[in-house]
Amino acid sequence: MNRPLTIAIVGTGFLARTRMRCWRRVHGVAVTIVVAARDAARAAAFAREHGAARGVSIDAALADPEVQLLDLCVPNHAHRTLCERAAAAGKHVLCTKPLTAFWGQGLAAGASAEAVAAVPRPLMLAAAVDDARAMVEACRRASVELFYGENWLFAPAIVRAAALAVAAKGIALELRGWESHSGSHSPYAKDWRHAGGGALLRLGAHPIGAMLWWKRREGLRRRGAPTRVVAVTAEVADLAAAAAAAGAPTDLATGWNGVENWGSCVLHFDDGTRGLAHGSDNLLGGMQSYLSVCGSDHRFECSLSPMDALRAYAVRDGAFGSEYMMEKLAGQAGWSTPMPDEDWSSGHQGLVQTVAERLVGGPLVEADGELGLEVVRVVYAAYVSAVEGRRVAIAR
Repeated sequence: MNRPLTIAIVGTGFLARTRMRCWRRVHGVAVTIVVAARDAARAAAFAREHGAARGVSIDAALADPEVQLLDLCVPNHAHRTLCERAAAAGKHVLCTKPLTAFWGQGLAAGASAEAVAAVPRPLMLAAAVDDARAMVEACRRASVELFYGENWLFAPAIVRAAALAVAAKGIALELRGWESHSGSHSPYAKDWRHAGGGALLRLGAHPIGAMLWWKRREGLRRRGAPTRVVAVTAEVADLAAAAAAAGAPTDLATGWNGVENWGSCVLHFDDGTRGLAHGSDNLLGGMQSYLSVCGSDHRFECSLSPMDALRAYAVRDGAFGSEYMMEKLAGQAGWSTPMPDEDWSSGHQGLVQTVAERLVGGPLVEADGELGLEVVRVVYAAYVSAVEGRRVAIAR
């Protein structure tokens, strides 16, 4: 493959930096990287800092005939609008998770965080699903592809386990997955207006997406139809509030404004199997991302983070200077697991490589808009379940 590909990374934050590293490492496809932001000057500065070809406004990227794909690394509330604009301009879209969220659609401009958080969860579910469906339909009408940026599907551990599952005779009876760390310290992650939810959405969307994908593939392989979630049961809470109420010291992120910092949901699949997905901002000592698959004749334990391919010990913090160890690790003292290549082990590199290959004639990518839509539907049905204290059926 040697046809050139020009992509525009939209955004200049943490995820944009990750994507920049990954796009620069794509092999077999010649990739030119453009950075786009509302502020063209900020985009240009980011492009210079990270070695992109140029930085431009979002309008300019949309109008540029050379740009074939927009990689949306922007807040959740901007996903639908930018996706629809990209599709109208004939551009493919790679959208980070979640595909959409509820951030106050239908409320008056400038609605408070409290007003957004008070919206009944069934209305949140309807609005978020409507936005996700609109994105899928916009890309379908324009004959462009919508890729869902769920990096877990491309993590080497999960890719290898999925290949072994194809060779196995049994089925996955119980899937368990979680992503946990010490919490985002960004104020934008702490209320519904910006994040559209808490730990269940920000972190739990990863294992939920992986489980939906796993069972969809299994169902298609075994019975010619995807195995789907038909109901969810969930609980959410702000556990940091308990520490504050007790006057207990904490090194966790605090100040959650109406969103949960802990969430767990049971996925009820139509073949009678179950999934248990969990997201938490209450874990010290770095990031933990894990998927466990209990099959009828096999079992897989997939650790994305931490990985113990390398273990390090330091008597004191700072022993390794400014070297990066792993996401959310606060210091270097004691034992740690420095990540040899976090972009690779987390699946971000595989995601970008697979999308690049698709755009120059490679196979279809299973991380598509339909998967993103299903994750939104499940997460927001889980929010309904958590508030109403009951199992909630998934309507399609």
